[in-house]
Amino acid sequence: MKKKDLISITDYSKDEYLKIMELAADFEKNPNQNLLEGKVVASLFFEPSTRTRLSFETAISRMGGRIVGFTDAGSSSVTKGETLHDTIRMVSQYADLIVMRHPLEGSARYAAEVSSVPVINAGDGANQHPTQTLLDMYSILKTQQTFDNLNIFMIGDLRYGRTVHSLLMAMSEFENPIFNFIAPDELQMPEEYKMFLRDRNIRYFEHREFTDIISEADIMYMTRVQKERFSDPMEYEEVKNVYILKNSMLANTKSNMRILHPLPRVNEIATDVDKNEKAYYFQQALNGMYTREAIIAHALNLK
Repeated sequence: MKKKDLISITDYSKDEYLKIMELAADFEKNPNQNLLEGKVVASLFFEPSTRTRLSFETAISRMGGRIVGFTDAGSSSVTKGETLHDTIRMVSQYADLIVMRHPLEGSARYAAEVSSVPVINAGDGANQHPTQTLLDMYSILKTQQTFDNLNIFMIGDLRYGRTVHSLLMAMSEFENPIFNFIAPDELQMPEEYKMFLRDRNIRYFEHREFTDIISEADIMYMTRVQKERFSDPMEYEEVKNVYILKNSMLANTKSNMRILHPLPRVNEIATDVDKNEKAYYFQQALNGMYTREAIIAHALNLK
């Protein structure tokens, strides 16, 4: 049987997206399902992570599996000069599944080619973050009851934000999405993703501000400006506070509108938004555990 890697969100079909949603709902009803008993999952995080790593490791624990791995490259043999090829070849002999985050784009695809067990991409540079996309989709489905006819606002760092790239591609599989991209000139959505939408005749609009159009949104997907993606500190300083969502801005928004954020936030969402019923980012993070249980079960043909 062909191993089920998840490297790009396009590795899954529309039917598989819906299957993951179904499995996530099942795990939400009962998170403690002993499906990984006797199995080992390698958690290889070559760069720091809080939510992604902890939600994966919690998911594995709740499924009865065991975890091996490391939380940063400094605690691995990479510091001795070991190549990614050799690390993956070695670890795939120990584990039934590899979950990997790495700062270099394309590293997860390379790991999947080398590994003898399925590889799940937990983020590779500014490229893709497919498990975040699937938990975002589960959050959208829970709050909107549909994937069709949604107006999705993507705000902030659209250039380096791997979460928005993956989400755009996945939501394009459904009926009549509209995308509104709000970003400064330095952080615009890359041309390749706009071309992806044009090729599918999907509408998108680009803006520098969102206050005048916020009433049209079904989903507001906020992102932080990622300091670690900038080689020039001055360029980061110029754009880091370009958009700040405040509670007062939400007065005339749709009743179904929900605010998502992959977290961590810096100051792009004011803390006074947290108590608003339209703030969904902490529930979104919890949804990550259920969704990652679903992804693991699917990758290993456990359900």
